[in-house]
Amino acid sequence: MYVCYKSLLPYLKPYTVKVILAIGLCIPIGALDSVIAMSLKPYTDTVLMNNAEKNIFFVPILIVLFAIVQGILNYFATYLNASVGEKITRDIKHDLYKKMLLQDSVFFDKQKSGDIINKFNIHADNASAGLLSKMKMLVSRIFSSISLVCVLIYNSPQLSLIAVIILGVAFLPLSKIRKKIRDITKSVTNGLAGLVTEYNESYSGNKTVAAYNLQNYQEKKFLTSLNQLTSKKIKLSQKTAWISPMMHVIVSVGIGLSIAYGSYKISLGHMTSGNFVSFLTALILLYNPVKSMGNNVKEFQLSMVAVEHVLKTLNIKPSIANKKNAIKLLGFKERIELEHVNFGYKKKQTILSDISLTINKGETVALVGGSGGGKTTIANIILRFYDIASGSVKIDGIDIREYTLDSLRKNISVVFQDNFLFNGTIKDNIMLGRKNATIQDVQKAAEMACLNEFLGSLPDGLDTYIGERGVLLSGGQKQRVAIARAFLKDAPIVILDEATSALDNKSEEVVQKALENLMQDKTVIVIAHRLSTIRNADKIAVIDKGKILEVGKHDELMNKESGQYRMLYEKQFKK
Repeated sequence: MYVCYKSLLPYLKPYTVKVILAIGLCIPIGALDSVIAMSLKPYTDTVLMNNAEKNIFFVPILIVLFAIVQGILNYFATYLNASVGEKITRDIKHDLYKKMLLQDSVFFDKQKSGDIINKFNIHADNASAGLLSKMKMLVSRIFSSISLVCVLIYNSPQLSLIAVIILGVAFLPLSKIRKKIRDITKSVTNGLAGLVTEYNESYSGNKTVAAYNLQNYQEKKFLTSLNQLTSKKIKLSQKTAWISPMMHVIVSVGIGLSIAYGSYKISLGHMTSGNFVSFLTALILLYNPVKSMGNNVKEFQLSMVAVEHVLKTLNIKPSIANKKNAIKLLGFKERIELEHVNFGYKKKQTILSDISLTINKGETVALVGGSGGGKTTIANIILRFYDIASGSVKIDGIDIREYTLDSLRKNISVVFQDNFLFNGTIKDNIMLGRKNATIQDVQKAAEMACLNEFLGSLPDGLDTYIGERGVLLSGGQKQRVAIARAFLKDAPIVILDEATSALDNKSEEVVQKALENLMQDKTVIVIAHRLSTIRNADKIAVIDKGKILEVGKHDELMNKESGQYRMLYEKQFKK
């Protein structure tokens, strides 16, 4: 526990003054609990027992005044804690988001959307809120307990010994139960993440759900996850619900013993009624928080799990990162070389086997072959979304692992088959290619991407909002926005990953023209399904089952009677 919270202390440092002030206010807040108990001794002995009417209102007024002071202090302490807590949450979320942005493709391949939301967002709320609220509660309880124990000892050392022993007995079960509920708490947290994933999948795949009438299937799937989570929560409550009643019983025993022994001492004249009333009030105030310890344990454990998750997430190191003393790729000058490359997405898996290919500057090289052959994988390793198992990928004679990731990817533009567009306007999405571009640059990019006719039909033109993931655009329009983005980036290397395969003939014709504009004076790697689009490529590499079978121009490959490319081409155009 101490190690976990200690690791979050750097987030408190910028707000040291406010934190100290907030914690400092908790000292009198806790200590003032003893005022009521202490004031009841003279009030009972002097006013009630001796019928001193003159002072009958003095102590009650004093108690109210102290309660007002305590309330004011509590307000400021709560406000300061909330203020600092929100800022710490903001800082943690910011660091977690930065950490997420730096993760590699391998990380995201293994994560569910619910896990991502939990790890990088929800846990931050629970961790920082738990940190400050527990600190505030701990400090006020410590000083409240100290002051109340002093009142107990002052009124009766013998009775206070009974009270402290009973308090110790009440806390014994907590050390055992905390370990038992730890695993259940983690299971509940994972269950919540799974539930978020179900929501996200149904949201993102709403058209598929509707088209395939999957509503009942999705509902049953969701209900299964929901039932599992409910069972885990009930089990967690089952493990903790008995704590508060048990504490209540133990506390009642302590109060009962104190009343019995106190009454005995009063009868012997060893204790005044004022001492006894003061002692009993202090005892009840001391014991009262113990009764609700069950809920506190559950909340504390959830907070601890959140802190552990935050620390674990902040310590994740991406497998794809800059080498020490990495150099910048300052422009592309000569060639891209793949030399005896072997790669698999998982251990003992082979996706690429002994791939060797040279792509010279200014060339257009097409990668063709059946689905799952490894074409897109080659693009992924050139972009260094993944690192190869063996061999090398070089740009201008230097292994790409020697370059900084930022400079490597700065020299490569990509147009995917399914391009991701962000919520915002068409202009916002195009300008992601170069964020300091002028409006004239954006308009030029839109023109080269054959978007002008489409933009002219929109009242707001470039400032048209396209919705989340660009849902308000057609497939061809999305592709052209992505091409405009790539055009604006103006990188010397362009990768086209089946950029027209999902389009109809009319859309493909327009997009193909936009792609031709993008490809001018660039080194281009085309991953193609439709072979008609790559007939004029300088080099065509036929890839099947992770191996390069043939390399050559269209005419050269078509002249091979039993060649793989010729077979693919004739099969596609046999009609």
